[in-house]
Amino acid sequence: MIFPFNYLRILGSYIILMGRSIAIPDRWRMFMKQYVKEMSQLGVDSIGIVLLISFFIGAVICIQIKLNIQSPWMPQWVSGYTTREIMLLEFSSSIMCLILSGKVGSNIASELGSMRVTQQIDALDIMGVNSANYLILPKILGLITLMPCLVIFADVMGIIGAYATAFIGHIISPDDLTAGLQHSFNPWFVWMSIIKSIVFAFIIASVSSFCGYTVEGGSVEVGKASTSAVVNSSIIILFADVFLTQLLS
Repeated sequence: MIFPFNYLRILGSYIILMGRSIAIPDRWRMFMKQYVKEMSQLGVDSIGIVLLISFFIGAVICIQIKLNIQSPWMPQWVSGYTTREIMLLEFSSSIMCLILSGKVGSNIASELGSMRVTQQIDALDIMGVNSANYLILPKILGLITLMPCLVIFADVMGIIGAYATAFIGHIISPDDLTAGLQHSFNPWFVWMSIIKSIVFAFIIASVSSFCGYTVEGGSVEVGKASTSAVVNSSIIILFADVFLTQLLS
């Protein structure tokens, strides 16, 4: 009976911390400064890895579909159609957020954990500053703001990777790939991908902030908190993906 109560205690602490974080900032000038800084640190700095991974994933999906799932009874444009659907429905939102949870989540947890063990957060509390609101809210809003942009970049770069297989690798003709990308296109899938990414961005930022903010101990615990942030946010994203896919489909 200890484990369920322990999880309930952690959930309650998380909800209380989020309640303190999601509040009206006392000083908007300082908040906007932190907000812009977090957008740059968490979002803009992640564009490179998003573009690189999306390019190769789009190319690999197109190659695998063309070489392994083609048959005389299947139209040639199926490879392009399948690549588009996989990129829109799962990779650009769910899989990309899982990858970013390792980069962004560990960054947030280690930063807040280091501030906790060096008593910087305690100093903010003593000065009367709402440390949770000052440190966590800009991270959450900054990641939520730029995550839809990262999703769009991932979609576009995945399609470019697919075209690379057509023009460079000659796996599929560009006309067949274009026909598959345009076949039965549903604009709602783009919005569904963006909505899912916003929810996942909140999960990454809030869970990682909680793991780092509540660190107790020294530098060893900071490393454990960073690992815990990545694992927990990834698991919650997978659970949320199941419910959001069912809800939005």
